[in-house]
Amino acid sequence: MDVMEAVGSAVHKAQWQDRRDALKAAIWGAHEAHEPLIMGIVNATPDSFSDGGLHDAPDLAVDHARQLIAEGAALIDIGGESTRPGAAFVPASEEIMRTRPVMLALRDQTCFLSIDTYKASVAREAVRAGAVMINDVWGMQRDPAMASVMAETGAVAVLMHNRETIDPGLDLRDEFRRCFDAILTQALRAGIRREHIVLDPGVGFGKTDPQNLESIRLIGFLRETYGVPVLLGLSRKSLFGRLLGRDVNERLAGTLAANLGGLAQGAAILRVHDVAPHIDAVRIATMLGCFSPQAERSPVS
Repeated sequence: MDVMEAVGSAVHKAQWQDRRDALKAAIWGAHEAHEPLIMGIVNATPDSFSDGGLHDAPDLAVDHARQLIAEGAALIDIGGESTRPGAAFVPASEEIMRTRPVMLALRDQTCFLSIDTYKASVAREAVRAGAVMINDVWGMQRDPAMASVMAETGAVAVLMHNRETIDPGLDLRDEFRRCFDAILTQALRAGIRREHIVLDPGVGFGKTDPQNLESIRLIGFLRETYGVPVLLGLSRKSLFGRLLGRDVNERLAGTLAANLGGLAQGAAILRVHDVAPHIDAVRIATMLGCFSPQAERSPVS
């Protein structure tokens, strides 16, 4: 299957490719200029850890997305299955029913649309509905068809580090090299173009709290090692509850601090629930020159 079949008519194909190329340019611009993009989270789910049930009807999800766009989100990441520990499995058909109407309602907005899924069939339907990014928290390791869907559609591919189990003794630098070497080899062999790839260190996924913090510090290492943009997704995570003793709706300050630390290491995209505060924080930090290409960052060797 080629992009034509994946996204529909010739006109739709051309429009979709223009938006994909615009997103790719925006991401690489953020990566090279250290001026990050803000991705707003829309969970069309009843059980997500932070906002489950708040936007699980399509009209509620669309309204929330439009609010995030008005606050300045450059991307909207739409998910139909919670990835919190212990969350119930959602069949692909149900996940599509939750996300597709939201995609269709937002496809003419100025922002870029992303689908948060590890299922190839859900990703394919999302691209048909207007998504130009596929955000896979399992980095193509859970569904063997995902690599071919990413290659065939030509969508921007976010590939995250994840583990089934936590190993406190793991050397995270070595683990990242082992994991991302294999993932990138698989991606390139499948036909995914390197300029379409974004990496995610996977904060909160299969890691201890010290390893979660180390994941943020290793963003510069990932940039230097693989030469591709990095997405950081840590908004309101239980990490901050354990470190700070804060409930889920009291974690904005911790999230902001950690995200600014990630930006200092060179993250190109921040995936967040709270768009407006991040827009403000990044704007002031950028005015101060904190993320300029000349700014000194921690060594990656």
